[in-house]
Amino acid sequence: MKINLKEPPRVFEVGFGETIYMKDCAHIGLEPDEQVTFTTESGAEYDVGRKSWGFYATPSLNARLAQFGLRAVLVKNRLKRYFLLLVEQGREPLFERYVEVEGLSVVCWLDQTAALEDLEDRLKAV
Repeated sequence: MKINLKEPPRVFEVGFGETIYMKDCAHIGLEPDEQVTFTTESGAEYDVGRKSWGFYATPSLNARLAQFGLRAVLVKNRLKRYFLLLVEQGREPLFERYVEVEGLSVVCWLDQTAALEDLEDRLKAV
């Protein structure tokens, strides 16, 4: 693994609503079969694992991710770009405000087995 810290971080604006400044703090290079874990103050965890073919972008949506305190949700912005977001359990009201301010629409929550199976069945029918 190679970590390149950015000192100082690159700061840039994002979003369509209120001004949001993001800080690009580091680049992490992973070899196949290496993983990094990101954590929050509340104890939520998010793993990214590299494989020879690409990345596991999230832990299992309906099991480990929930155990780590996160909920996956697919959203669409006003430019019809789609994003997979991870919402900390208990912070849904903050997420709902963000969705409203940024003009996002929730396509579907991806953290319940029933919802994932329903999505799978609908896609098979297409």
